[in-house]
Amino acid sequence: MAEASIAPRSLMLVLHDIAPETWPDYQPFVQAVDQMGNVPMTWLVVPDFHHRNPLTRSPTFCRLLERRLARGDELALHGFYHADEGPAPRSPGEFFMRRLYTHEGEFYGLDQAQAMQRLEAGLTLFAQQGWPVAGFVAPAWLMSQGTREALRQLPLRYTSTPQHLYRLPDFTAYDAPGLVWSARSAWRRGLSRVVCDWQRKRWQGADTLRLGLHPVDMRHRSSREYWLRTLDDLLQQGREPLTKSAWLERQVVA
Repeated sequence: MAEASIAPRSLMLVLHDIAPETWPDYQPFVQAVDQMGNVPMTWLVVPDFHHRNPLTRSPTFCRLLERRLARGDELALHGFYHADEGPAPRSPGEFFMRRLYTHEGEFYGLDQAQAMQRLEAGLTLFAQQGWPVAGFVAPAWLMSQGTREALRQLPLRYTSTPQHLYRLPDFTAYDAPGLVWSARSAWRRGLSRVVCDWQRKRWQGADTLRLGLHPVDMRHRSSREYWLRTLDDLLQQGREPLTKSAWLERQVVA
C-alpha cells in the first residue's frame, strides 16, 4: 500500500453515470454546489448510456461538459454502455454480483480483448471531443482480471474501487475511502443514511474522503439534501475539494 505525503485534508466530489438523460437529475444539485464557491468535481462520463444516450448525438450536452472542463472539473471514462450484457451467470456468486448486487457491472465478465475494445472506443470518443482523460472507473466498480490487464496497457493514470484509488499501470493502491448511498427505495435510503453517518465518524481523520453520487440520489429530497449538507460540513471543516487527478498528483510513493 502506498502512503500519501503530508498535505491538507481533502475531499473528492464524484458524479457517476453522466449522460444526457441523467443531466436533468444532476442540474439543480450542480447549481447548488457552484453557489458554494470553487468546488471542482469529477464527472464519470458514459459514452452511450444503456445504448440510448450516445454522446455523439448530443452536441449541446458535450458543450456543457466542455464548459465544466474550463471551470476546472475533470471528466473520466465510466464504462461504455454501463450495462451488463454478458452471458447468463454461471455460479451463485456470479448471479449475486450480476443480478442482485447490480445489473450494470459492464466490465465484470469481460475478457482482456473485450475490455480493451470498449476502453479504446471510449478513449477514442474522448479524443475526438478534445477532452483530456486520466481515469477510468468501471460501472459499479466491478472489474474482471481481463479489464485490469487491459488497463495496464493504456495511457490512463488511475482507476478506483469504493475504498481505493489505483495508480496505473502498476495498480499502486492509495487509501481513499468513499461514501455512497443506495437510494432506490425508502428503506435503502434510511439504511444508507445510518451507514454513511457511521462511516463519516469512522473516517473523520482520513486524509481524504470521496463522495460518490448517482442520478437516483438526486431524485429524492432526503438523499439530495444529505449530500449537499455533507459537502458543506466537510468544506467547513477545512477539507480542500479536489478532482481525482489533482489528488493523485499529490501522492508520493513511499
